[in-house]
Amino acid sequence: MLWTPELAQFLEDAPWPATRDELVDYCERIGAPPAVVKNLQEIEDNDEVFESIEEVWPDYSSESDEFYYDDELNEY
Repeated sequence: MLWTPELAQFLEDAPWPATRDELVDYCERIGAPPAVVKNLQEIEDNDEVFESIEEVWPDYSSESDEFYYDDELNEY
Protein backbone atom coordinates (compact mmCIF):
# COMPACT_ATOMS: atom_id res chain seq x y z
CA MET A 1 0.00 0.00 0.00
CA LEU A 2 1.52 3.29 -1.12
CA TRP A 3 -0.16 6.54 -0.15
CA THR A 4 0.84 9.95 -1.39
CA PRO A 5 -0.70 13.30 -0.42
CA GLU A 6 -2.22 13.47 -3.91
CA LEU A 7 -3.97 10.13 -3.45
CA ALA A 8 -5.00 10.79 0.13
CA GLN A 9 -6.69 14.06 -0.77
CA PHE A 10 -9.52 12.04 -2.31
CA LEU A 11 -10.43 10.88 1.20
CA GLU A 12 -10.54 14.35 2.79
CA ASP A 13 -14.27 14.78 2.15
CA ALA A 14 -15.20 11.15 2.72
CA PRO A 15 -18.21 10.48 4.95
CA TRP A 16 -16.35 9.86 8.21
CA PRO A 17 -16.68 7.65 10.20
CA ALA A 18 -16.63 4.91 7.60
CA THR A 19 -15.68 1.28 7.08
CA ARG A 20 -13.24 0.19 4.41
CA ASP A 21 -16.08 -0.89 2.12
CA GLU A 22 -17.84 2.45 2.56
CA LEU A 23 -14.62 4.28 1.66
CA VAL A 24 -14.12 2.10 -1.43
CA ASP A 25 -17.69 2.82 -2.52
CA TYR A 26 -17.23 6.55 -1.92
CA CYS A 27 -14.00 6.66 -3.95
CA GLU A 28 -15.55 4.75 -6.82
CA ARG A 29 -18.52 7.17 -6.88
CA ILE A 30 -16.33 10.29 -6.95
CA GLY A 31 -14.03 8.88 -9.63
CA ALA A 32 -10.88 8.63 -7.52
CA PRO A 33 -7.86 7.09 -9.24
CA PRO A 34 -7.67 3.29 -9.21
CA ALA A 35 -4.63 3.50 -6.90
CA VAL A 36 -6.81 4.98 -4.15
CA VAL A 37 -9.34 2.15 -4.41
CA LYS A 38 -6.54 -0.43 -4.54
CA ASN A 39 -4.92 1.02 -1.39
CA LEU A 40 -8.23 0.85 0.45
CA GLN A 41 -8.88 -2.72 -0.68
CA GLU A 42 -5.50 -3.75 0.75
CA ILE A 43 -6.68 -2.81 4.24
CA GLU A 44 -7.70 -5.91 6.17
CA ASP A 45 -11.47 -6.01 6.31
CA ASN A 46 -12.48 -6.59 9.88
CA ASP A 47 -15.42 -4.17 9.86
CA GLU A 48 -13.25 -1.59 11.58
CA VAL A 49 -14.72 1.88 11.50
CA PHE A 50 -12.24 4.62 10.65
CA GLU A 51 -12.88 8.02 12.22
CA SER A 52 -10.59 10.01 9.93
CA ILE A 53 -8.03 9.79 7.16
CA GLU A 54 -5.27 9.69 9.78
CA GLU A 55 -6.52 6.26 10.86
CA VAL A 56 -6.22 5.01 7.28
CA TRP A 57 -2.86 6.68 6.64
CA PRO A 58 -1.19 7.81 9.91
CA ASP A 59 1.44 9.90 8.07
CA TYR A 60 -1.17 12.12 6.44
CA SER A 61 -0.82 15.81 7.17
CA SER A 62 -3.66 18.20 6.53
CA GLU A 63 -3.40 21.82 5.40
CA SER A 64 -3.98 22.92 8.97
CA ASP A 65 -0.76 21.29 10.10
CA GLU A 66 2.01 23.74 10.81
CA PHE A 67 5.42 22.98 9.42
CA TYR A 68 8.70 23.97 10.94
CA TYR A 69 9.51 26.37 8.12
CA ASP A 70 6.21 28.33 8.14
CA ASP A 71 7.77 31.14 10.19
CA GLU A 72 10.65 31.42 7.76
CA LEU A 73 8.31 31.79 4.80
CA ASN A 74 6.39 34.58 6.49
CA GLU A 75 9.56 36.61 6.96
CA TYR A 76 9.95 37.23 3.22
